This record gives sequence, structure tokens and C-alpha cells, in this order.
Amino acid sequence: MRFFASEIPVLKPSEALFHVVPVPYEKTVSYGNGTAKGPGAIIRASSQLERFDGISDPGSLGIYTWPAVDCSGRPEKVIDAIAAAVTKILRLGKMPVVLGGEHTVTWGVIKGYLDAGAKDFGVVQIDAHADLRDAYEGDRYSHASVMRRVVEAGVPLVQLGNRAFCEEEREARRKHKVVAHDANAIVPKGVSRIALPRSFPRRAFFTLDVDGIDPSVLPATGTPVPGGLGWYQTLGLFESVARQRRIIGFDIMEFAPIKGFHAFDFAAALLAYKLMGIVQRRS
Repeated sequence: MRFFASEIPVLKPSEALFHVVPVPYEKTVSYGNGTAKGPGAIIRASSQLERFDGISDPGSLGIYTWPAVDCSGRPEKVIDAIAAAVTKILRLGKMPVVLGGEHTVTWGVIKGYLDAGAKDFGVVQIDAHADLRDAYEGDRYSHASVMRRVVEAGVPLVQLGNRAFCEEEREARRKHKVVAHDANAIVPKGVSRIALPRSFPRRAFFTLDVDGIDPSVLPATGTPVPGGLGWYQTLGLFESVARQRRIIGFDIMEFAPIKGFHAFDFAAALLAYKLMGIVQRRS
């Protein structure tokens, strides 16, 4: 399967800016399940998109879809496989667009950037959860610990829309100097622009857990939490980051399709394409 196969011709890797990597990894989900089916559902739904996104044509920059990462075996093996896939794309000079899978996948993605020698970059995260536990249920590779691995690697982090976190995570924020704009501060006021700290690196990787979006908009996720971001607010926040820093890649995590409700598959595919459009216009 290829992302947007109905409109995007078969291209060589060298001919496309956006490189879509499906990662159907699901090992540590703690409530609902189904994230392993997320990448496939998004890619299938993408063929229903319009090539013109309402403002521009991100498809004109080319979209290449890689085979799904093999997610069998121990977490460390899978993380290394994800990192290798991302490193390969970066060495081609292209932009990874990773579709998960549970949020643990993002640590493999960031490891790929680090393995490729990427420096001077930070991560911006949209998520209902902080994901800053050292371990969850004894597992340091849990989806609830992914951002802890990121900050421990020395990568600066800005969090948007969090509304479910524990005391340990609040302490981790202090220790690792995480900047947070929590849901209770930005959702009621409809905030769609944030200012990144002056110290934040000039390049940004954006990770978007779909549970950061309110379940009234996108309920197809294993851990829905009320009080989340709206559709246009989510796009606005991404664009506000793209206005301030150069986006070097992004991922969409934790999408768990609901059988018979294709609208949510389409919404996730449209989200990915809309983010590509913002990248195109801010490049």
C-alpha cells in the first residue's frame, strides 16, 4: 500500500520529499487496543483525499511509502529497526513521516535522528499524556515512558495539550526543563499559537498522539481523555511551531481504527496530509 496512491504516482525515493513509514507496533497499550492497525487504516483512507488541501498541493513535493517496519521481537530490536529506517531517510536528505503504532515508536524515530548525527533539534509533542514516567508496569519502553527516553537523551521537549499526568511526570518536567502548555491553559481559551522558548533549537520534530485531540473529534484511540484540542486548534499549533522553527519530520501515533467508522480513518489521513501542507508552505 502507498499513501495517497490514488493521486501520487509511483516515485523513486530520491524523487519525494515526504517519506511515509508505517510502524504497526503495539506491545504496551494500557487501555484500549488496535494501534497496530492504525498505519494501514490511515494509508488506505488516504486515497480518498483531495490533492489540493485547500491552500496548497503538498503532493507536488512527492510522497514515498516504505514497507512497514517489522515489529516482531523484543522492544529493543524494534526500536533499532525504526531507527535504521529513519536514519536511511535522513541520509537521503528527505523528511520522515512516521505512522504508528503505539507512542513507544517515537523513541525509535528520535534514536534514528541521533544515530544519523542530527544535532540542534528539539521535539514538540501534542498528547493527552505527558509520557514522562521512568517506567510503566516495570517497562522502560512503555508508551507511557517514551518522552522520558527522549529527554534523557538530551533532546529539548515542549508539550502541548497534556491533561493526564502524575506527580512523577511533573517532577520529570522540572528536572529536564520541559516546557508545557497544558490543556487547561490553552483549550478553554482556544489558543492556537504558542511561543517557543528562545533557547529551543532551530529545528523541530513534531510528534502527535491523536489522543491529544478531543475524543469528540477523533475518538479512535486507546486512551481517550476529554478536554482535548480541536481540529483547527491542532493545525494552528503545528503551524505556529512551523513559523518559528524548521520542521524536520513528524509522526502520528496511537490511532486505533474503529470498525465501521471510516470517518476517523479519513480524519487521521487528512491530518497527516494537512501537516505536509503546512511543511510545504513554511519551507
